[in-house]
Amino acid sequence: MTNAPEIDYAKLRVLIVEDEQYTRQMIRQLLFQVGVRSFIEAPDAKVALQEAVRTRPDVVFCDVHMGEFGGKVFLEGIRKIKLQGIDKTPVVMLTADATKDTVVFAKERQVAGYLVKPVSTQQLKQRIDAIIATDSELATRLKPTK
Repeated sequence: MTNAPEIDYAKLRVLIVEDEQYTRQMIRQLLFQVGVRSFIEAPDAKVALQEAVRTRPDVVFCDVHMGEFGGKVFLEGIRKIKLQGIDKTPVVMLTADATKDTVVFAKERQVAGYLVKPVSTQQLKQRIDAIIATDSELATRLKPTK
C-alpha cells in the first residue's frame, strides 16, 4: 500500500510548445499514456504565450530551440505575464541541449524541470507528479471525484 496521493490526470491541462509536429504528437501520446486528456499545442513561443493566457494551462512542456520564437523567449515571456498567476505556471523544458548555458538560463527562470529528449512516459509522469506535489491547489483540483 502506498501513501501517494490519487491524481486524476484527465483533469490536467497541458500546453505543449514544440516546433516539430511529429515531436508534439509523440509528447501528446506519452502524456495520453499517463492519463492526460486536455492538450493545447503551439508551434512557437509567440503562439504559446497567447495560448497560455487564453487557456491557463496547469503545466507547460516546452522545447528550448524553435527558431526565432523559441523556448527561451517563451520562458521569459510567461514569467512577465502578471495575470492570474500565469507567471507562476510550471514550465518543463524539453531539449536535446544539455549545455551549461541553457541549463543555467532555465534554472534562473524557475523552470519546473529540464528533460533531455527523447523523453519517456515515466519521465513525464515523474515530472508532473513532482509539480503536483509542490502545488496543493493543483493537487486538490486533480483529486478523483468519487
